Amino acid sequence: MTDIAALKAANARRWVDARLTRSFDAVARRLVLPDAKARYRTVSAKTGVPWPFIAVIHERECSQDWMGSLAQGDRWDRVSVHVPTGRGPFQSWEDAAIDALNNCAPYAGRNQDWSIGGLLTKLEEYNGLGYAGRGAPSPYLWAGTDQYRSGKYVRDGSMTRMSSTVNPVVPAF
Repeated sequence: MTDIAALKAANARRWVDARLTRSFDAVARRLVLPDAKARYRTVSAKTGVPWPFIAVIHERECSQDWMGSLAQGDRWDRVSVHVPTGRGPFQSWEDAAIDALNNCAPYAGRNQDWSIGGLLTKLEEYNGLGYAGRGAPSPYLWAGTDQYRSGKYVRDGSMTRMSSTVNPVVPAF
């Protein structure tokens, strides 16, 4: 079981220490376009989830495709086939986003800690705690920074090679 308080502290430290290894300017500009930001704010108002968190999830799960669900990237106008399965169909992207944030693990709509450590950890929980369980920084958060090492899940439950410097018993926070 992952110690969430320790993970929050580790993610907050990583945030302070992180240095970019590539540019995110184009993605950032796209995520804050007025139409996109307005849609994120609509969902935020109905869930209590900060709109930047919603924007990041939208980017990570479906490359900001407005037909993709925040829950797993599947089309929101169909029943989802990826985890979480059986969601939808929905009437709109916003309806699917509200469902994903309120009714699917990790239930971001219930989160009360939106500090940087809390926000980053909720993002990591959103993608799964497999990396944290191995003591490794998650590429979902840290790819493109000096905090990311190696190894990644290529699909749910299946990981490629991990760096030998990571001890799977003692977290490398």
